[in-house]
Amino acid sequence: MVGRAVGSAARGLAPRPAQTTVTHSLVVERVRSVAKLLTSETTVRDVVVYRNRWLGSTKRSLVVVTGRVLAGVDLDRGTEVRVDPEARRVAITLPHADVIGIEITDLRTYDERNGIWNPFRPADRDSIYQLAREQIVASALELGTVRHAEESARQVLEALIGTEGYQVEVSFADRPARPDSAGVTERT
Repeated sequence: MVGRAVGSAARGLAPRPAQTTVTHSLVVERVRSVAKLLTSETTVRDVVVYRNRWLGSTKRSLVVVTGRVLAGVDLDRGTEVRVDPEARRVAITLPHADVIGIEITDLRTYDERNGIWNPFRPADRDSIYQLAREQIVASALELGTVRHAEESARQVLEALIGTEGYQVEVSFADRPARPDSAGVTERT
């Protein structure tokens, strides 16, 4: 009887294999209707250089990021439609296109160096991911993704509504004035 108690206690002290618990939780904060006309998709590859200096010690990372940028028109932001049945004319005014979504499809680190007093931490990788998203959007904007999205929206709406002998005119509303960092109002 004593032998069993000792054996049972010894098994309790022995390291147990690690267990992984998988859980699934879905949280829906809110559900709403979305009226977006997705008209352009651009795949962009760019290089992100991350540097962080602390106490004279610099950590660095060189990352190549690939992402998809989706651009289009948010129809909930003020779409206006005027129909003149006698002239068989439809005038549509849309808000300007904008970036609707970003998906990072690949993130490859080619060089990563810790600083002596400044090692990489999970927060650094989060910062690199955020920098990558921002850089992908900036590159897509430089490539004219939003301009292409507007032209595509114009073509799609003209083709969809221009049947039955109606002439379709698609225009884009003026962008609202917004204050810049110095408090001066600028128009874009």
